[in-house]
Amino acid sequence: MLFVHGTGVREASYTASLAAVRDGLDRIRPGLEVRGCFWGREQGASMALGGDSVPGYRQSRGGTRDDDGEIAVWGVLYADPWYELRLLGLQPPAASGMSRGVPPSQRFLDQVTGYVPAPEVLASFAERGLAEDLAEALRAVVRAPELRDAAATVDANGFEHRRAVARAVVALTWARASERGVELSGSVRDALLAALGADLRSEGRSLKGRAAQVGMLAADRLLRSRRGAWGDVGLPFIGDILRYQARGQGIRDQIKRTIENTPGDAVTVIAHSLGGVACVDLMVLEAVDRVDQLITVGSQAPYFYEIGALVSLEHPQALPGHFPGKWLNVYDERDPLSYQAAKVFPGRAVDRRVDNRQPLVRAHTSYWSNPRLWDEVGTWLS
Repeated sequence: MLFVHGTGVREASYTASLAAVRDGLDRIRPGLEVRGCFWGREQGASMALGGDSVPGYRQSRGGTRDDDGEIAVWGVLYADPWYELRLLGLQPPAASGMSRGVPPSQRFLDQVTGYVPAPEVLASFAERGLAEDLAEALRAVVRAPELRDAAATVDANGFEHRRAVARAVVALTWARASERGVELSGSVRDALLAALGADLRSEGRSLKGRAAQVGMLAADRLLRSRRGAWGDVGLPFIGDILRYQARGQGIRDQIKRTIENTPGDAVTVIAHSLGGVACVDLMVLEAVDRVDQLITVGSQAPYFYEIGALVSLEHPQALPGHFPGKWLNVYDERDPLSYQAAKVFPGRAVDRRVDNRQPLVRAHTSYWSNPRLWDEVGTWLS
């Protein structure tokens, strides 16, 4: 088996992705040898002139589904884990009533600052390698001034505030894991939140509607002030696609060499994103006899073909006879960079849809930790 990564991938994320692919395949095909083709370092995009083409680069470095609103909020929380706590702090203070006991604000702060996760919660995070991330996230929440501001508006039950704390902790844990190149599916995130939320006894409504709205209002200001920095982040992701379209032969050559050096008589190639485009182009342009089947995940190849941008094949030309006879294409409707192949290449490709339960770009990078993907791959390989 050969894994070909997609656009925007560099050393750290490639290592994490390859490990996730190996782990997923080992669950369905124990002992299967999985090789990787890392083209990002040699063939990926970079700025030859240090960003001279980007205005202010150096000054600014640095049909709706029911749960779409919830997913959108996670997009905000990934960027700003304190968002919901900050919004709670802006609410009017809750009515204190006539109680002479401990004020709700102090009771809430005592619960959060003195919180020790139950063993089952610790186990849920630890089994995914997130124990240290959880501990640091909890320490960060306790230190956060947003926690004190939110406490001033807590009511007697405190459900909404504890829920915001739980989501902030999960978002902070996620951020630390992402820095290490670890990507987890939305279903894993939801499971961790459920475990933590139950332990904190957080129930009731969330701030998802208001958080999403305020997040959109802030987007324009952030874009202008951080264009250079976001350009650095987006360069590998978008730049790799543009560079491949202009000078993609190097990537195809590297994939071909890796296939030739992969042990075994037949090779199954599993390719993500732009890696899938490059594999389709390679196997259209040349007869790669050792490849018996192709699996593309979150790939743009069908879209490129439909709009006339696929290097190797122009509509209405058909796939050549030497193209692999078995092609599985996996996509996620939330992933803006994934497309259907079965309708575009009828009789030659089979589509399977999964749901990574992640917003926008993160949906594109979360396939490997989604158990449903490996269920589909396992069924396909059986």
